[in-house]
Amino acid sequence: MTAMIFAHRGSSAAYAEHTRAAYLQAIADGADGVECDLHLTADGALVLLHDEDISRTSNSSGAVAKMTLAQLRAVDFSSWHGSAIPPEFGTTAEQLLTLAELLDILSTASRPMSLAIEFKYGGHFDPALVEAALDTLRGRGWSPETSTVVHSVGHAVGEIEVSFMSFHPEAVLFLAQHVAAEKLCALLEVVGPEDRLQWQRQQLVDDGVALLAGPGVQYLRTHLGDVARWLAVGRTLRVWTVDSAQDLELCLGAGVTQLTSNKPRALREMLTERH
Repeated sequence: MTAMIFAHRGSSAAYAEHTRAAYLQAIADGADGVECDLHLTADGALVLLHDEDISRTSNSSGAVAKMTLAQLRAVDFSSWHGSAIPPEFGTTAEQLLTLAELLDILSTASRPMSLAIEFKYGGHFDPALVEAALDTLRGRGWSPETSTVVHSVGHAVGEIEVSFMSFHPEAVLFLAQHVAAEKLCALLEVVGPEDRLQWQRQQLVDDGVALLAGPGVQYLRTHLGDVARWLAVGRTLRVWTVDSAQDLELCLGAGVTQLTSNKPRALREMLTERH
């Protein structure tokens, strides 16, 4: 079975997540695609960060939504990881990326790449984040019919296939008005019965609003019946975060064809050894 590998926030085991170094390493590691999370700054820039607050992944603190891009550029987003960044991967000050900058990086890969964009939300959905991302993509020639960006950087011409993901049902439903179902992924995780959104996430996959199901490894392990049902009706499984041989065997045995990993090189080597 051929499995597609997405680098989770770049090669985030090697370098700090969402940094220039992590994404350049993902390309070098042979990843088929990369995954990112987006947040809007106070001045409307789309930056690649997982959390609403920067304290976990930087040497500073504060809400992303209350800081300008210039203020965020002055923050160190890479040293906390402890990995020295080689000069060809940029300086410490160059590690924070915008969505446009990530598209530039992927365009230099010398092979087609895939980009999975995740939209993070709490209890309240605001379409502004999705709309800003779609506007940026359209500015690079993206169209909903192909969901592909063909973008030139210098002499390099990159082809980037874009898909969209969220745990929030309203975000997936909003995206469904703009992109094809095969480019939409409803993310799933193991939650308690009090999570009122879980049934809605599952229903999005059941109803074909999202043709990509995005469970975590633990969800896959404990909900094999859901997985079998979805595969039987032609859904594609994109599982996160697959970092071990045990998790890889679980995924391949269950029929998963898209794998998201912090360690894309190691995963590629494991897949190669199986063949």
